[in-house]
Amino acid sequence: MLRNKYLSTVALICITISSCYGDSIQKINNEEETKLIKLTTTKGNIVIELFSDKAPETVKNFLNYTENGSYNGTIFHRVIENFMVQGGGLMPDMTEFESNPPVVNESNNDLSNKKGTIAMARTSDPHSATSQFFINLKDNDFLDKRNAPDGYGYCVFGEVVEGINVIEEIGTVATTNKSGHGDVPQETIIIESVEVIEE
Repeated sequence: MLRNKYLSTVALICITISSCYGDSIQKINNEEETKLIKLTTTKGNIVIELFSDKAPETVKNFLNYTENGSYNGTIFHRVIENFMVQGGGLMPDMTEFESNPPVVNESNNDLSNKKGTIAMARTSDPHSATSQFFINLKDNDFLDKRNAPDGYGYCVFGEVVEGINVIEEIGTVATTNKSGHGDVPQETIIIESVEVIEE
């Protein structure tokens, strides 16, 4: 959800007025941590709100890739209709870019893999997530920590706030096998850029 343009003023008032305590200040502090990210793709734009208060290390990791330009020019390389779309690691020629060390799995944050949320992709090792992410096309609560057979599940760290129609369109494209990968869109869908648009 977009932040109120008067948030900074309200925060200042809460700091200076003695009757503004506890939960109100905590809420403002959490909102101040909100970051909006825009993915510009060949299918349209997607805006995602990152939950740095719920998954701080995961968001920090994602922002690191964003700010150094690693995601620019990558593709959505895996699409499964009525499940999820995955990107953030492969180039159009299906080569992988060099990723940073894995990030700890923060799936114990009580966030669910509902439609429109973004979560980290990983291997069978719960703490193996690096750069790749996926966006849920439907409610996939079986991926949540509380339902996961391995006791970890997949860490949600943000949610689409604009452009869910773009994700839905990507989710219906025809797929094929390519360079040892399955569920690859026949039409190359490029993530042209990823940038922070509001902090």
